[in-house]
Amino acid sequence: MDKHSVCVLGGGSFGTALANIMAQNGHQVSQWMRNQEQVEEINLTGLNSRYLPNAPLHQELLATSNLEEAIRASDTIFVSIPSKSFEQVVERIKPLLTPEKILISTTKGFNPNRFEMMSDILLRNDISKRVGVLSGPNLAKEIAAGQLTGSVIASNDQDLRHTVIELLKSRTFRVYENKDMAGVELAGALKNIYAIVCGLAKAVKVGENTMAMIMTRSLAEMSRFAVHFGANPMTFLGLAGMGDLIATCTSPLSRNYRVGFALGSGEELEKAIGAIGEVAEGVNTLKMVVEEANKHGLYIPLATGLYKLIFEQASLDSLIGSLMTGEQKWDVEFATVGEHENG
Repeated sequence: MDKHSVCVLGGGSFGTALANIMAQNGHQVSQWMRNQEQVEEINLTGLNSRYLPNAPLHQELLATSNLEEAIRASDTIFVSIPSKSFEQVVERIKPLLTPEKILISTTKGFNPNRFEMMSDILLRNDISKRVGVLSGPNLAKEIAAGQLTGSVIASNDQDLRHTVIELLKSRTFRVYENKDMAGVELAGALKNIYAIVCGLAKAVKVGENTMAMIMTRSLAEMSRFAVHFGANPMTFLGLAGMGDLIATCTSPLSRNYRVGFALGSGEELEKAIGAIGEVAEGVNTLKMVVEEANKHGLYIPLATGLYKLIFEQASLDSLIGSLMTGEQKWDVEFATVGEHENG
């Protein structure tokens, strides 16, 4: 493959893991971050000790705090910025874009200011419409440790999909393609809610039957919500849907799972979030999604129950009750379209 010039925006764990893979593949990679001390540490020691302390980085990976220089020099830009700062950073890069530049979001969440996906923020620029979303069961510490990992690049742009697949292809990391950008992106954002539910369930020591039920009904809620906003339900059977849900809902490496576990262990929300020390997108996503579901009459009992538990001091019993006595009777509703009238 030809050598590409790539920029990763963000100094977090996932952005660093991606930047390292691409540098190992022989591409010219710069990683932009605001923190000058972090920039100097990566360039001098080859480590991002705050987010990936046990992962030596490739010597050709160059950290920088000069955003303009990094964008101008890059063909492909991975935006790995937390959702709360995403829009602000994208506004800064807009004047530096050209029509051929590729923009890839790796952020799993919604714009905290309005119900809007990260790809929508990227598409608001008037220059480059070459936009994609990378999502999947991608715990950054495992990627950095060389654990076999699959991800999904979603875009309507076939050349973009193939470029990203080639940039990230390695012995331990494989990217699959999908045209359903809405489905892949919504799956990545929504599963954060259900990771909190699963962490909470594990803390109160539910059985394996219960965990299987919670995860499967979580997938049903996710797809029901997403299909209303244009997603393909089949996307949720893949890596971006079921794959990401399994990884995030069963792993103590997941920030959202750890927040749920802390809540289930009796900690208050602020203390639970503070103890994690990294952004847990699920809490912000929960507020946004329950509000939208109420607006559109969408049935998401687990998310609604978690919302009441966290923000309205409802009991854990009421969350369990919403799962066991809810109105939903079909197991796989998209498999029964046209059959509902037959009972």
